[in-house]
Amino acid sequence: MASNRPAPEAPSVPSRYDGDPFVYGGPRPDDGPFEEWNPTADTVRPVRGRHRVAKQRGGLARSSTVLGVGVIAAVGAGGMATAAPGKAPVSISMPDLPSVGSLISTPEPEPEGSSTPLSGIGVSTDDTAEGAGDAGEALRARIMAQAEQQQDQVASKAAAEAAAAAEKQAAEAAAKAEKEAKAEAAAAKEKAEEEARKKAEAERLAELARQYALPTSAYTITSTFGQSGSMWSSGYHTGLDFAAPTGTLIKAVHTGTITEAGWAGSYGYRTILTLEDGTELWYAHQSSINVSVGQQVNTGDVIGRVGATGNVTGPHLHFEVHIGGADSGVDPTAWLRSKGLGI
Repeated sequence: MASNRPAPEAPSVPSRYDGDPFVYGGPRPDDGPFEEWNPTADTVRPVRGRHRVAKQRGGLARSSTVLGVGVIAAVGAGGMATAAPGKAPVSISMPDLPSVGSLISTPEPEPEGSSTPLSGIGVSTDDTAEGAGDAGEALRARIMAQAEQQQDQVASKAAAEAAAAAEKQAAEAAAKAEKEAKAEAAAAKEKAEEEARKKAEAERLAELARQYALPTSAYTITSTFGQSGSMWSSGYHTGLDFAAPTGTLIKAVHTGTITEAGWAGSYGYRTILTLEDGTELWYAHQSSINVSVGQQVNTGDVIGRVGATGNVTGPHLHFEVHIGGADSGVDPTAWLRSKGLGI
């Protein structure tokens, strides 16, 4: 480190002081001659307050502080000296200064053990390792607990979903079974109702059968209702033909009144039996008539005999049914069956 060298003397200025301190350019009482100021450790008070420099080993920090103060004072004095216009500059001696880094004190390393953390006081290496192991074990236990908790949550969620799915499936199965049971019950009910209807109809027909009778017996059906052909003036057959030998008995199908009995042109000898509901039953091509107009007959009474009168090709009974006395007839087969009579 360079030692402090004395600053060179300032050049002397001729004295023009005439006793008036306010003469421009004249000498002033505070002008030279100046003595060299060499700051030392004995003349500089230690800096206090925020700018106090930490004490270091040796005199490096103290000397650096003194030099810094000297430099600041010299620079300040120079600035004040040159501020006045027309004043000759004053030469200031600048001592050799250390590098800037040397002015900033570097704290000495603390003696070993002087700044040991409080948490580590009296803790051996084995204790430290044991503490780290305990902390790791605690962290591991915490992670395992969280993992188990998550697994439990997953298992609980899966169980809840499975229970919900099973409940839904059971509900669907129950609904399906209920629907099938209802369908089976409805089908059984409908079947029972159908059987009841059939039974009732059979009973009704049986009762009617006791009230109605076929117009003749020992017959053969040769022509049906609606059958077309040139043999009929209307172009089609208007009744039902029971072929039977001449003289075969013709019976009253049901209780009624004889409203016609005699010759009827192409029908030959014809008898008309009118029932209570107004239905007319025509018996044609008879060989003989056994009743008269206005006569009341009952079911099964003989009203004539089979013949071949009128427009025929052989002995038979031509039978027609006219509902309500209408001119056109209906199918005799269907009507006879509706009365419980089989053809």
